[in-house]
Amino acid sequence: MGSAPRQRRPRGFVAKRLYQLQHAPRPVFRAVLVSVATGGGLAATYLVYDLAVERALRRGVAAAALPGGADHRAAAVALVVVLTLFTGSLLTYLVVPQQDALSGRSRRSGWSAMLGLFASLPVAYIALVVESQILKPLLLPLITP
Repeated sequence: MGSAPRQRRPRGFVAKRLYQLQHAPRPVFRAVLVSVATGGGLAATYLVYDLAVERALRRGVAAAALPGGADHRAAAVALVVVLTLFTGSLLTYLVVPQQDALSGRSRRSGWSAMLGLFASLPVAYIALVVESQILKPLLLPLITP
């Protein structure tokens, strides 16, 4: 009458990772989305500052006449990373509440903030790599004479 259920072969490593990528849990997706938006916005702001300083230095402008009074690009990079971590953690804490196991209600937890922190750390560095290795070399010839 009925045939026995067919046994499914176990998925390989790549197939498992593709399935996980396509079916990410909502809290993880929200945390990464918040971190990407924050890191991307801060990296874009840094790109504008970086290009302004680079343009001024190529024109031979004195360090005191640079935007901010000196070349503060190293401090700006650190600020981008710190703000991305802080904002990613805070917004994930606010946007990703967790279900309480006993009552079933949603509540905010420090674990949500940690999820945001761990999601925003690689995002901050990837955003800065994209800024310095892709966008800056593409845009610098367009703004310098």
